Parts: sequence; structure tokens; C-alpha cells
Amino acid sequence: MTKFSLRFDKREIEHWASQYSYSKEALVVDTIAPRIRATGCLTKSDFLSLCDWKTSRSKRRCEENSEEFIRSVTQIALSTPNEQLRIEVLTLLHGVGWPTASVILHFGHSDPYPILDVRALWSLSVDASTVTYDFKFWQAYTVQCREIAHGCHVSMRVLDRALWQYSNKNQHGLKASRA
Repeated sequence: MTKFSLRFDKREIEHWASQYSYSKEALVVDTIAPRIRATGCLTKSDFLSLCDWKTSRSKRRCEENSEEFIRSVTQIALSTPNEQLRIEVLTLLHGVGWPTASVILHFGHSDPYPILDVRALWSLSVDASTVTYDFKFWQAYTVQCREIAHGCHVSMRVLDRALWQYSNKNQHGLKASRA
């Protein structure tokens, strides 16, 4: 079982989150996320924007998905009470692995979901190259992030920004992208 441990004092979460800056953030947070929550699914345009926000490397594969398939898959993910189905159904979409699926849940679901990211994992003392992304790992990661956010009285978005930014400033050898 993977052990998660913050590399920084939990009282610094808001500090690190306030240092976070990403040019595509406003479009996703202010426009796309509210639209997903209102409609209960993603359009192809919003899907492609979210995928690009996470990583532009998968753009061509993501474009292979039809509008109907994207709407159907995301509607299932955002409406099912089954946690495993919620995350795994999203990986049926071309170009979507666990990290991008986590972005869809993070911005589209009413429950708090963390974003699965090598930077966030590093900030939780986990080397992403040593873990297998599967439901057991995802569930443990989600539970841990929810406990941290709840215990520190911050939103999951604030925690995600803090985890990413701490790594961005302290982990050497990674490019400064959302990937």
C-alpha cells in the first residue's frame, strides 16, 4: 500500500496554492467546470479543452472521439454512484488515461476529486514511476487528498494547486507544465 505524506507543513497549503499560476486556468475553472456541472456531461469542445489543460500531448488521440461518445461516457462518469465505474469509464475515451480522467472528475463532479499528477504525487512523497495507476491506487490517493483538504479546511482545487506548485518550485528535473 502506498504511503502518502506531505513534503511541506499543511499550514502552508494556502501559501503554495496562492503561488500557483497557469495561463489556461481561468477558462477551465470559470467557464468549463460550471458548464459541466450544469449539464452533467462534456461537449467535445470542452473535453478537448480539458485534455489540453492537462497535457497537449494527447490532443490528436482525444480528437478521435465523437461528440456522442464523449457525452455518453462523461454522463455515465458524472452520474454513477459507483466509484470504480466513475473513473474507469473515462479511460474508454481515446487519449484519456488515469491523469486526464482525474481532471474530468476534478472539474466536473460535485464530489471533491484530486488530480492525478506526477507533481502532486511527488509533493505527497510518492515517486510516480514506482506506482501502477489502478483503482486501488486511485481510491487510496483520493481518500488521502480528501482527508488533507477536509482537515485543513481547503477545497480540493486549493490543495491541487498547492501540491502542484510546491513540486514546481522544489522538484528539479520536471518541465513546468500541467503534465
